[in-house]
Amino acid sequence: MANPMDTIIIVVVLYLGMGETHSIHFSECKRPERRVALFIFGDSYFDVGNNNYINTSTLDQANFWPYGQSYFKSPTGRFSDGRLISDFIAEHANIPVPPPFLQPQNEQDYYNGANFASAGAGSLVETFEGAVIDLKTQLNNFKKLKTSLRSKLGYSKSDNILRSAVYLIGIGTNDYLSPFLTNSTVLAAYSPSQYVQMVIGNLTSVVQEIYKNGGKKFGFLNLGDLGCLPGLRMLNPPTKNGCLEEASKLARLHNLELNNLLLGMHKRLEGFTYSLYDFNRSLKLRMNHPSRYGFKEGKKACCGTGRFRGIYSCGGKRPVKQFEVCKSPKKHVFWDSYHLTETIYQQMAAEMWNGASSLKTFFQCL
Repeated sequence: MANPMDTIIIVVVLYLGMGETHSIHFSECKRPERRVALFIFGDSYFDVGNNNYINTSTLDQANFWPYGQSYFKSPTGRFSDGRLISDFIAEHANIPVPPPFLQPQNEQDYYNGANFASAGAGSLVETFEGAVIDLKTQLNNFKKLKTSLRSKLGYSKSDNILRSAVYLIGIGTNDYLSPFLTNSTVLAAYSPSQYVQMVIGNLTSVVQEIYKNGGKKFGFLNLGDLGCLPGLRMLNPPTKNGCLEEASKLARLHNLELNNLLLGMHKRLEGFTYSLYDFNRSLKLRMNHPSRYGFKEGKKACCGTGRFRGIYSCGGKRPVKQFEVCKSPKKHVFWDSYHLTETIYQQMAAEMWNGASSLKTFFQCL
């Protein structure tokens, strides 16, 4: 660990559209002796193939064409035409892309990190229960990895890896999407604020457990404007092309509570540092002003069918078989009904790495 006298901590508070966003930066620090590991938790925005290895349906899988067509030239299980934010963060950090934890390769060493994310996962166990790896199960998988590291390296070396690692977390989208996509009555049973508190409460307990197990440096994404996803935008009547406000309201409430949660944790937990990326603002700018960022289409998905290509049929292996694929995914913000193109993820990762709420320092400082 860096000597306290060698480290100057600067607290930077940013005021972005949804509220204040807080991040910790290190202006001077000791370089780590080895590369910093990256551990990833979340949903389909981060899943690099874990759902390939669980008993689920094609609704929560992307291991078929045309997923992966722009970069990998074959499907990997990523919900995009190519790479995800986490792939680009690993590239910026000059570390191998963390493998899916469930990938049945030769025994992984995980010295450079691991990916626990699962498409469809939520903070709540009940979100798409039985078809995904919920956040608490992802935490349990992380604890298994910790045990494995200790058996190979001993307590001191393994704990140093976990203490210096970066923990990237993006979760919550499915908790708020699922009531609109299933027969769930949860939104009738709870007020919006009560439901958001349940989601945030589960997230809180998981982050605290990661902290207790050595985690100190965290990167978070807030939620996008969920009602503007093509799959929810199309739920509005044909005469109304705007966003589904009820879903967008839940995302706004979540983002405010997430911000408050992280500010509180930073005050209460010694050594807890974090970066909160305003995914909501970044995506909204690209949806509403696509040409500013090199896109032609900000609302209609590249792959799918129906209004806005909002019917979740990309690949033809889901309940609706008919689908279309645009000629140039690079010109679209949305890849399918709920996910983004590689180009968007690349731009966002660059903002996360280099922006005011920078992750770069987390990989450069112990």
